[in-house]
Amino acid sequence: MDIVLIILGFLCCLIGIIGSFLPVLPGPFTAWIGLLILHLTDRVPDDWTFLGITLGVSILVWILDYIVPALGTKKFGGTKYGMIGSSLGLIVGILFLGPLGIIIGPFAGAFIGELIKDSDQSSKALKAAFGSFIGFLTGTFIKFIVAVGFIVFYCKIVIENWHF
Repeated sequence: MDIVLIILGFLCCLIGIIGSFLPVLPGPFTAWIGLLILHLTDRVPDDWTFLGITLGVSILVWILDYIVPALGTKKFGGTKYGMIGSSLGLIVGILFLGPLGIIIGPFAGAFIGELIKDSDQSSKALKAAFGSFIGFLTGTFIKFIVAVGFIVFYCKIVIENWHF
């Protein structure tokens, strides 16, 4: 049974890395589930502190994934309209465009939000939309790093507890 759990946990960690790039999968959280499954085996001692901290990290990254595009909009000169547009664009983009919507949505939302505020400033709106895209890339990078970190922890725990 332990072998099945090891394989299932590793697959969750791999899916977590893939989920860092695909918005339909919660990347770090899926990788964390792999760590949880590993701790359900008989050979790995329960480490609730480790699991709690890594769960906290995965939840924090999940929340940041929705905030970072709006912060990128603000950093590139966007106003509150652009930040709200970026957040709304993310939600609307996911609903109507699926995975592609997570890229297009925040960009279009920030652009439209800035145009609503001042329709004469299309270059400023474009700059804010670019900031939203940079925020999206930053969020994706953070998710990827956390998911890779979780798979490294996974491999370390397996190597320490199993003697092949």
